[in-house]
Amino acid sequence: MELLGRGSPAAAAQVLQRASTAEPGSRSVREALARAQFDAGRYADAAANFRMIVEASPSDDYAHFGLGLALARIGHPAAAAEYLALAAAMRPDAAHYTEALRSVRATLRAQDNSRHASPGATTEDER
Repeated sequence: MELLGRGSPAAAAQVLQRASTAEPGSRSVREALARAQFDAGRYADAAANFRMIVEASPSDDYAHFGLGLALARIGHPAAAAEYLALAAAMRPDAAHYTEALRSVRATLRAQDNSRHASPGATTEDER
């Protein structure tokens, strides 16, 4: 954890990966690994580890939050919104949860608007 705190997420992820292999059932090690992977830009790996925590502990709001953020970073905003909405519902007092959800929903709206505004797009009435 010291490596993570000192701004060395890649090094922390390496150490935590070994710890996770040695203690596969440790939720705290897996969470620290997922955080280190996220901070190192390894979003798909972070998503996989946060997903394992969510599956083992569905009431873990932080795991839902982390999974949502990681999914958003790898280009899955719809799935991200689902997990972020769950996290925000579990902890409505956590402003960073609701802000992340707002941001992902804005991305989804922008994507939807660009699909409808793109040249060559047709509406049901035009077909």
